[in-house]
Amino acid sequence: MATFISVPLKKSSEVDLVKPLSKFVTATYPTGDEQGEYIRAVEELNKLRRNALGRPLDKHESSLEILLRYYDQLCAVEPKFPFSENQLCLTFTWKDAFDKGSLFGGSVKLALASLGYEKTCVLFNAAALASQIASEQNLDNDEGLKASAKYYQLASGAFGHIKDTVLSALNREPTMDISPETVGTLSLIMLAQAQEVFFLKATSDKMKDAVIAKLANQAADFYGDAFKQCQYKDNLPKYFYFQEVLPVLAAKHCIMQANAELHQSVLAKQKKRFGEEIARLQHAAELVKTVASRYDEYVSVKDLSDKINRALTAAKKDNDFIYHDRVPEVKDLEHIGKAALVKATAITPPLSQKFTDLFEKMVPMAVQQSMSIYNQRKAETVNRLVGTMREATNLCNGVLASLNLPAALEDLSGDSIPQSIAEKARSIVQQGGLQSIEQLIKDLPELLTRNREILDESLKMLDNEETTDNELRTKFSQRWNRTPSGDLYKPLRAEGANFRSVLDKAVQADQVVKDRYNTHCDMIALLCKPENELNAAIPSANPTKTLQGSEVVNVLRAQLAQLDEIKKERETMEGEIKAVTFDMSTTFLTALAQDGAINEEQLSLPQLDQMYGTYNQRVQASLRSQEELLGQVQTAHQEFSSLKQSNTEANQREEVLKKLASAHDSYVEISSNLREGTKFYNDLTEILLKFQNKCSDIVFARKTERDELLKELQQSIAREPSAPSFNVPAYQSTPAAPAAAPAAPAGPTPAPRTVFNPQVPQQPQPKPNPPARPPPPSFTPQAAATTPTPPNTVPTGPPSGNPPPVAPPTQAQGPPYPSYQGYPGYYQMPMGYNPYAAYGQYNMPNMPYMPYQAAPGQGGYPGAPPAGQPYPGYPQQPPQQPFYPQQ
Repeated sequence: MATFISVPLKKSSEVDLVKPLSKFVTATYPTGDEQGEYIRAVEELNKLRRNALGRPLDKHESSLEILLRYYDQLCAVEPKFPFSENQLCLTFTWKDAFDKGSLFGGSVKLALASLGYEKTCVLFNAAALASQIASEQNLDNDEGLKASAKYYQLASGAFGHIKDTVLSALNREPTMDISPETVGTLSLIMLAQAQEVFFLKATSDKMKDAVIAKLANQAADFYGDAFKQCQYKDNLPKYFYFQEVLPVLAAKHCIMQANAELHQSVLAKQKKRFGEEIARLQHAAELVKTVASRYDEYVSVKDLSDKINRALTAAKKDNDFIYHDRVPEVKDLEHIGKAALVKATAITPPLSQKFTDLFEKMVPMAVQQSMSIYNQRKAETVNRLVGTMREATNLCNGVLASLNLPAALEDLSGDSIPQSIAEKARSIVQQGGLQSIEQLIKDLPELLTRNREILDESLKMLDNEETTDNELRTKFSQRWNRTPSGDLYKPLRAEGANFRSVLDKAVQADQVVKDRYNTHCDMIALLCKPENELNAAIPSANPTKTLQGSEVVNVLRAQLAQLDEIKKERETMEGEIKAVTFDMSTTFLTALAQDGAINEEQLSLPQLDQMYGTYNQRVQASLRSQEELLGQVQTAHQEFSSLKQSNTEANQREEVLKKLASAHDSYVEISSNLREGTKFYNDLTEILLKFQNKCSDIVFARKTERDELLKELQQSIAREPSAPSFNVPAYQSTPAAPAAAPAAPAGPTPAPRTVFNPQVPQQPQPKPNPPARPPPPSFTPQAAATTPTPPNTVPTGPPSGNPPPVAPPTQAQGPPYPSYQGYPGYYQMPMGYNPYAAYGQYNMPNMPYMPYQAAPGQGGYPGAPPAGQPYPGYPQQPPQQPFYPQQ
């Protein structure tokens, strides 16, 4: 009776995990020890997959441990990499575990760019291997029974977990082996087998009959549920696997119910209910008889049948001679209780006992995304503070340049270069002068063109693939059931549109910088000239030495010194603001562990306020101080201007000095802007190259998926019938009954190979009577004893002992023997007839043609041609001499 059901494993195609995962690690993490450690972990993950799926697995616990380790690692790595069709695209291909395919079409398989699909299939294999290991256990000892029950419950839990999660993990229709209906049925089967193992354990431990009866009745209930689940699901019976499983489930249901009745009869005997004992034993005997007649080729019940029959015979004998207790009907018997000792194992990773996360130090993608948003918020805060200070400094420089300060205080002599102007001229020369700016301006278009080409090439790849996908979707219509490229590429196209917008804004900013350079180009060129040429270019004016040492000049110099202090303080503060760091990953990890999600805004904003609140106050105080000082400077400058001698030469000189000071400030700002622009374009190039790689990867993955789907469609088309179905004429499908066949005794009815429907009892159909067998050829003994005629002699006529040729009937008749209903296409021959008995007698040369004697109601072979004439269409043979062997 120990027939247990196991599940075959799915087969997977090889997938290279190293290249895409390593590319992601290289692009995401900086070069160093951390990056190298993650790349080594990726290689270990690839080896783990090959060990788990790339070779046949033994039916041993060590092989199951490898599968569970790989499943646990997939669960651990899923939140740490952006596995999706439009980001990190890995296509996994798995074949249907039950569909063995056809000669030309191949087996059914599905390729998906989904890590959830990979997890589901790996868990299916773990459950299937657990069922195989459980089926291989030795059930004659306690260790084997315990291990078998453990693995069956694990398999049941794994199949049940797939049933609950497969649709959400795949977001599309799965193959039939991992569909909710199939894995739900398998989960019930594994649970029923685990309950049966507990029944066997209780039987071997000789527990009380009442307990054993409840365990057996519960197992019968589980098998009945699994049988109904198998039978009434439309898609399951088409598998040959389930066609073989159905009889086993039906037999196990009857066997466990018979065991329950057997042990309950012992309990009835102990309570002196002898009629109930007999009724239960009779019911058990009927159940076992049903199994023996219908499912004997699947399950052997001889020992159980003998045990029940012996108990039934003894019970009847005792009741007939001693107790004379009334035997009740089966329907009137008290229902046997149930005791479920099994439960599907909950699937909560880690399932492996030796699991260690290869990417333990890598933070999950949710944390990475939160860190990215946090870093953007931090950068915005820093840029806002630094930008505010730089704008204030530029405003201060512009106001002082418009007042010709501090050059006006240094130019009291009226004929020499002010010291501040000389220093600014030397600063410009040291920074490269006009040549450096012109070279930076010249490089910008090349950098812009390179970035535009990378972006255009990336989007072109998406366009070409989407065009191909749309063409195939139009061609195959609903059969082309993968995600449309237009929907899949929406995030990438939005990202590309954002990059194009950034480039357009950069072009506008470049033009602003160029216009400003053109405005101050002449004065910047003047500052780049030698000191004597610069002095000659500045108009001279009457001396104003009377102002030297005046109170107004001293006040202005003190105020300018305070403004310089404010500028230096801002430079120091800018460095401090950029140097502020804080690791938010710990905070995000804690929130993820506690709540299962991260509210980045709620966590980031208070932390940023805490870090930069003080600096924000200092920046605002600096702005107020500058505004107050600039007001004082303007008041003092008005007094200073009123004291100066006003003439045309002095005004021209002051105007030139203002332009020179403004040109210096513009040169510094333009140089800074151009360097920032160059850095921006170079950084954008790296970002666009990553974007191009992302587009290339997804296009390649889509191409691979497209090729797989095309191959599947070709196989599917090859499996389809080439012509529409048509109705077969009745005279071809149903043989006509022989008209004059004598009745023959019917033989025993063999057990059907298909499982019966318990709700619709089937009546055994009488076997049709075979027609009469044709008479054997008759021979004349005297003819057999005569001397053979020489070979060259032509016979004058047929021998007198042979029957004359029979003409064919006027209409077509059915096959010579009726077909048995349970075996389509198999024609049973009558008893005693052996068509090969005379093979050795008649398969020899010089044998005359023996016409076939047709039975009544049966079509014969075409009649023989007239004597001496060959068959039409065949080469003429030399004449043959008759020869009759002795009988």
